Amino acid sequence: MTTNVSLMAIFPDLEPAADAIEQLRGLGVADDQMNVISGVPVTEAMLGRPRQWTNVPRLALGGAIAGFFVGAFLAFGTPSAYPIQVGRQAFIPGPPSVVILFEMTMLGLLLSTFLGVFLDSYFPSYRPMHYVPEISDGKIGVFFSCPQEDSEKITKAMTALGAEKVEAAEAQPL
Repeated sequence: MTTNVSLMAIFPDLEPAADAIEQLRGLGVADDQMNVISGVPVTEAMLGRPRQWTNVPRLALGGAIAGFFVGAFLAFGTPSAYPIQVGRQAFIPGPPSVVILFEMTMLGLLLSTFLGVFLDSYFPSYRPMHYVPEISDGKIGVFFSCPQEDSEKITKAMTALGAEKVEAAEAQPL
């Protein structure tokens, strides 16, 4: 049985980090065993990583549909439940109904999107996280897990690709 070791490579720029990720794949490290940490937003396409899937769009669509139905109830159900005839005005007025439908749809969309992002990011997290002060200075960190016997070979490959340092990573509570 092989034991895995967690290593961290610090790169000065994005291009060597992308090359290192490609090299790690070639050395047998799977994408789910790699994590990239950066002080600036970096998309998956910049690093050649697979796209991350999220449930936020589905939750947002569900919230918009729920908001539409709540708006429809307020716009059409309330006048039916409490009929008040005002002059020659329509029993269910058109323009105010459109505004209520729109506003409730957007409210449902926004609330469900916020909730989806909140839940999808596992916030707040009370588990130990990796923190490297160099990341705040603009460096790119690549955390990966590999078998113990391959760690020396992978360390040499990362150093050859321009890693400033490759060391054992330890998750610590912040």
